Amino acid sequence: MSAPPLAAHHALVTGASRGIGAAIVQALAQAGMHVTLLGRDQTALQATSARLPLGTRHHIELADVTDHKAMQRAIASASAALGPVHVLVNNAGQALGGPIDQTSPALWAQMLAVNLTGSFNAIYAALPSLRASATEADPSRIINVASTAGLQGYPQVSAYVAAKHGVVGLTRALALELARDAITVNAVCPGYTDTDLAAQAVESLARNTGKSPEQARALVVRRNPQHRLVAPEEVAATVVWLCQPGSRGINGQALAIDGGELAG
Repeated sequence: MSAPPLAAHHALVTGASRGIGAAIVQALAQAGMHVTLLGRDQTALQATSARLPLGTRHHIELADVTDHKAMQRAIASASAALGPVHVLVNNAGQALGGPIDQTSPALWAQMLAVNLTGSFNAIYAALPSLRASATEADPSRIINVASTAGLQGYPQVSAYVAAKHGVVGLTRALALELARDAITVNAVCPGYTDTDLAAQAVESLARNTGKSPEQARALVVRRNPQHRLVAPEEVAATVVWLCQPGSRGINGQALAIDGGELAG
């Protein structure tokens, strides 16, 4: 019996301790991959790693994606532990906002640093490893977790929207630049997803609009034509699909996982 197509490949996931990142780590491990969990909260990372399938080779790296040199050290360490990185998933993100005239320069810079520059830092650090593990038949993958906020505007979160639009633009540019290196670059763009980040978005919406938390949550849910929040596992399943051999022709795409929100 042949091994699964992703078996023994090394995937590194940023923001891996909870939410979408934890679901992606779990799904990639179930597909047979070795996984590096990268984040800032060691206790949460260890809790996520404890839930991985028995026998999964895994590694934990503590690093802040906004720190360029720290990311270089972390990815070098991960590569030494589990071999060259074949799949890089840039999931680390943060969503804070408010009206534009209440968006401080510090908040603006923070949203760009975490959501956009963090992806650049990880890609820059992982690129030698990704090139080393790539073949024409089995390309390496860069998968950026963006957002529907990278494909349309939302009020009250202009800095976050600008950063996620930047992630989609980076995805498209690098898809063209790295295609000859046998590296595909794609983005997944979830709508409101059932995570701590969505809970923070609901709190922020309630605070900025004067609505109750229940009213704010109802507004968020109604954006999805299916009238629900996206499950983190749905995003993870899309990431695994993008890693499969049959998806090697998918390059430079931004795939919305939103129940049809952007269809209208």
